[in-house]
Amino acid sequence: MKAFTYERVKTPAEAAASAKRTPNAKFIAGGTNLLDLMKLEIETPSHLIDVNDLALDKIEPTDNGGLRIGALVRNTDLASDERVRRDYAVLSRALLAGASGQLRNQATTAGNLLQRTRCPYFYDTNQPCNKRLPGSGCAALEGFSRQHAVVGASQACIATHPSDMAVAMRLLDAEIETINPDGQVRKIPVADFYRAPGKTPHLENALNAGELITSVTLPPPIAGTHIYRKVRDRASYAFALVSVATIVQSDGSGRVALGGVAYKPWRVEDADAQVGSSSQGVYERLFATAHPTAENEFKLTLAKRMLASVLTQARG
Repeated sequence: MKAFTYERVKTPAEAAASAKRTPNAKFIAGGTNLLDLMKLEIETPSHLIDVNDLALDKIEPTDNGGLRIGALVRNTDLASDERVRRDYAVLSRALLAGASGQLRNQATTAGNLLQRTRCPYFYDTNQPCNKRLPGSGCAALEGFSRQHAVVGASQACIATHPSDMAVAMRLLDAEIETINPDGQVRKIPVADFYRAPGKTPHLENALNAGELITSVTLPPPIAGTHIYRKVRDRASYAFALVSVATIVQSDGSGRVALGGVAYKPWRVEDADAQVGSSSQGVYERLFATAHPTAENEFKLTLAKRMLASVLTQARG
């Protein structure tokens, strides 16, 4: 691990201003992803800004009947919150499907959204990776690609986003609230937060330099059957090969989002319109632009079967 300086801050504005003043600074809270990357010298910040003292660890109701989740709310606390379990069950189930209990105790809401891919070539500094070193190439294209993206990828990167929580957040149409170094706040829909890899896969999200996530807002609850199902290579502490999040309402309408198949939580609104009638129609619209490798083509069959099973269960 390379040497770095460290400071603790007291307000979100102070944190963002410090990030602007100091080149190559990073925010740290739980550190469950960042510290691993620092040990491997994939991330080499010159300065760490500890945001754990910020008052961003509350889950509070919003005026319109939703919930505002502070950026520092730990995954365990979010999954076990009575309101989340009752009204946003798909989010609670997605969180409990991720990582281990120890990691969930430490990991934060913002950190979960910002975690970086688990592509083995990204983690191996002896291999080319456009996410880690822009312009070096993508070793996964001709390498081991079983766990990689089947839709939304590019010739520069076929990595997937690892978060389970983000899939549920996308299904729920959550909004991310931020503050920038000038003290301005803004809201970013989760749908617009993750950037397609294109030719610049190292640019992963919509945040500007020094911009800090302060909370995530959920809209009012959606009634219906909430399901999150995750298929992985082992029963726990593994990232999704394919995951399916869905809410199906009593009239048969609903929505679907997938994990493990793309650079972001994968949702296509045209597919939602098919939830009440045909799981095949949902599948066809979700994967209309699919471009799998020979090694991960099985994900398409797996996703089709999962969608049929989950939607049948949700319809009762």
